[in-house]
Amino acid sequence: MVQYLVDFVPTLLVAAFFFLFSLNWPRHATWPRAVTCAFVLAVAVRYLVWRFFATVLAYPVDWSFGFLWTWFVFLVELGAFADILLFLFAMSRTVDRSAEADRLERDYFARDAARLPTVDVFIPTYNEPLDVLERTIVGALALDYPKDKLTIYVLDDKRRGWLKDYCERKGAVHVTRPDNSHAKAGNMNNGLQVSSGDFIAIFDADFVPYRNFLRRTVPFFQDPTIGIVQTPQHFFNKDPVQSNLSLENVWPDEQRLFFDEMAASRDAWDVSFCCGSCSIARRSAIAEIGGFPHDSITEDLLTTLALLNRGYTTRYLNERLSMGLAAENLKGYFVQRGRWCRGGIQTIYLHNGPLRGPGLTLFQRFMFLPLSWLVQYTVRFVILIVPAVYLWTGAAPLYFTGTADIVWYQVPVLVAYFLLMGWLTPTRYLPLVSSAVGAFATFRMLPVVVSSLVKPFGVPFRVTPKGSGNEESAFDAYTFFSIAFWIAVTALGLVVNVVPEWSRVGEGEFSVVSAYWAALNIAVLMVASLICFERPRPLLDSFATDEEARIACGTATLPGRVTSLSLAGGVVALQAEPAVAAGDAMIVAMPHFPELRCTVETVSRLGPKRVAIRFGTALEGECRDQMIVKLYTGGYSQDIRALDKSAIAGGLWSRMFGRTARAAS
Repeated sequence: MVQYLVDFVPTLLVAAFFFLFSLNWPRHATWPRAVTCAFVLAVAVRYLVWRFFATVLAYPVDWSFGFLWTWFVFLVELGAFADILLFLFAMSRTVDRSAEADRLERDYFARDAARLPTVDVFIPTYNEPLDVLERTIVGALALDYPKDKLTIYVLDDKRRGWLKDYCERKGAVHVTRPDNSHAKAGNMNNGLQVSSGDFIAIFDADFVPYRNFLRRTVPFFQDPTIGIVQTPQHFFNKDPVQSNLSLENVWPDEQRLFFDEMAASRDAWDVSFCCGSCSIARRSAIAEIGGFPHDSITEDLLTTLALLNRGYTTRYLNERLSMGLAAENLKGYFVQRGRWCRGGIQTIYLHNGPLRGPGLTLFQRFMFLPLSWLVQYTVRFVILIVPAVYLWTGAAPLYFTGTADIVWYQVPVLVAYFLLMGWLTPTRYLPLVSSAVGAFATFRMLPVVVSSLVKPFGVPFRVTPKGSGNEESAFDAYTFFSIAFWIAVTALGLVVNVVPEWSRVGEGEFSVVSAYWAALNIAVLMVASLICFERPRPLLDSFATDEEARIACGTATLPGRVTSLSLAGGVVALQAEPAVAAGDAMIVAMPHFPELRCTVETVSRLGPKRVAIRFGTALEGECRDQMIVKLYTGGYSQDIRALDKSAIAGGLWSRMFGRTARAAS
């Protein structure tokens, strides 16, 4: 028993370091981050040294399956270590440029408006419907910037007459070209030919800029070395992972880890990169590199590299300055991530990529390698199949030295990593959910990684489908049956080895380790399988509000509060019981906003003399535009501020055992 406790000493030391030091340090300060990341790196190196000398080199060279499997798993671990090394290095710093933006904005806009630079807003579009485009166009036209210095260009690669008419009515410039060569990059290069602004702000067709976007970003360009200012991408709808797991209100969207944490850390090292939408670029710098590069299907990343080659930096301002439409279903989710993955891998083959691009430092080359795309899905897949391979073949992933060594060397690394992620990203990471999301994506993305390495070019640019919504239940059969296969293989492997006559592995200490590992994998895969069942979601998402209003229904006018609002209607709470029923007409009047003429949809009793009325409204013309500006340009958000672990557990439990697919309320 004493020896068993001694084996956990390194793990206890790791936990003590975090609970006594890191968790009490300010996580945004540089020195605590550097010390903590260095500590985790030391723990990982300790494990890797043991892993190589004690469990790999010790294996007799017999070229058996077990020998080859041991080396293969170790090489995958080396890839994971390289990826984690770059991650730790990047995350050892962070920067918050909001105070700098405050100072720059105050001084910059104190000048005469006539001296401000001109800005063009590019909205590249291909097949998005009007209900998506109108938000972006109206939001861009409402930007807080002198109107004689601002021009909105809608770059229409589908050459739609109705969109031209809409732009003319609103005051935007509709731009087309005779063909669609070079996809989005070619579309924006055509926009360069017909525009002349000093700066170019880019918003994908489904992203709405906040009114203060230009006031916060343009002043940074007083530094002549800055070529692009990138801002984070936030979303006004729930992505399919959140919705399919029934965690819409308690789990953040998948991209928060990168945009809230990693991007700011990269900026501290001057290796931030453009993410396309929600960015603004210096026209002269773009002209210097010959326009937006089109050698890769991710023109944004390649633009950053091309600008770095010329000495221009991409700056990152980590402020919510826009809202967009996240992938609405799993089809769009994988189209989007597949494009990012393939585009990142393409850069290693290009003359201006991280390996061969002129003018890049060695540090920049390392930091722009698409190592995460190359490694993460292979690592996750190997983690999922190692127990099954052992249970069915008896081939362990290492030349086993004993459970005590696993506890002494490997467990501290896992604990250190989980505690580090919990400290760095306290509202963005939970081991079970994060691992399940990664496992779910692996079965779709690993083939993309392999095909991109074998044939990096030749796959056309695919636009992420937007505006289609997800109003019906759907089922990702390929991913589900891939997950089900490995659950079955792993579970059957456990069953087979329980019966001595059927056992494939015999007795041994690794059998205990593999049993725990297999059980964890099954739990992760079960959660991942839930994502395959698409839940229907409405086309328009409501924003939670709390605004005073006056409600006119019949002959009565009553005070109330609007608690939910969308372009299609909302909910108002009243401290009274008006004589209204579904189908009745009603007027909702909010301060500084036109009266909404509505129809009562439902009346719900909340308590004694307290009711909630759900109403619908058909907004048109100027009133609809004002509602778009009100909802989408800075007043509201769908942020998850903190992780409620009990609510997350409850959501997963009800989704797995109780709740059936239904429309999100």
